[in-house]
Amino acid sequence: MSTSHASLNELWQKQSLSWEYGAAASPDIEDVPIRVFPAALHESGVTEIIKLDLSDLIGTSTPATTPSLLANYLTIQAEDHIQIAEQTSSEVYFVMRGQGRTETEQGILEWKQGDAFTLPCHQGVTHFADVDSALYWVHDGPLMSYLGVHPNKPRFESAYYSKEYLDGEISKIREAGIRENRNRNGIILGNPASEKTKTMTHTMWSLYNVLPKQSVQKPHRHNSVAIDLAVSADPNTYTMIAKEIDEAGNLIDPFRAEWKPNSVFVTPPGWWHSHHNESDVDAYVFPVQDAGLQTYLRTLDIQFIKD
Repeated sequence: MSTSHASLNELWQKQSLSWEYGAAASPDIEDVPIRVFPAALHESGVTEIIKLDLSDLIGTSTPATTPSLLANYLTIQAEDHIQIAEQTSSEVYFVMRGQGRTETEQGILEWKQGDAFTLPCHQGVTHFADVDSALYWVHDGPLMSYLGVHPNKPRFESAYYSKEYLDGEISKIREAGIRENRNRNGIILGNPASEKTKTMTHTMWSLYNVLPKQSVQKPHRHNSVAIDLAVSADPNTYTMIAKEIDEAGNLIDPFRAEWKPNSVFVTPPGWWHSHHNESDVDAYVFPVQDAGLQTYLRTLDIQFIKD
């Protein structure tokens, strides 16, 4: 063996580690916490990006809300604009308030309150507001950072879901969902490129879910972290979140996350959660998860309590 090869072997061997299986099968890694991000964060009256950053708690090297996603409040004052150029492979937007447009490489998209849209990787976009506006913006930048990659090939084409489209699709299934007492009463948003996984993008999933007045949606769990935007709700509308359930399917020592309009709450992976509406008005929620990736990997493992 040559001297140069021997030196390289010795150098690489310095990076070699091993662990006994029983001590390392379940590594001690930071948990994703339950967290609430109030609407007051995006009501400051300035144009800015408010990162819903939990990196200090979950141990990521870059800002992140979950290990793979970063959620943000994007506020733009009237007649102002903001430029976005992140290393992402997919982005999801929901317009919480206001009206404006987004200039992209493909052209101009106009948006208003209640609309949603997606973007694949891009070289930069600019969001303009006609009036005071706030958008909920989630992207998979933390996943790209963890993998050490820079996306350069769009995996899907941008999609636009108008408020009219969303409400119209919900109206088609609302009554049947109530009659059948479905676990969730909503529509999973899709894209032709993600038709096999039935997800919004190749990495992200979103549900436009109605929680009818005076109703309960029973617990379920999944391995994706949920970052839920409460779109609209009256008082006494909330989600109960717990790590365990009893034999009857009841949550054990649950945390109550209130649905305050235009606020966000995080449900940890694998935790059971149920939705409750004790008001006399239908409520709506827009969760975003990394379930596109989880579904592709066959690791989502969604489970429902048994009736």
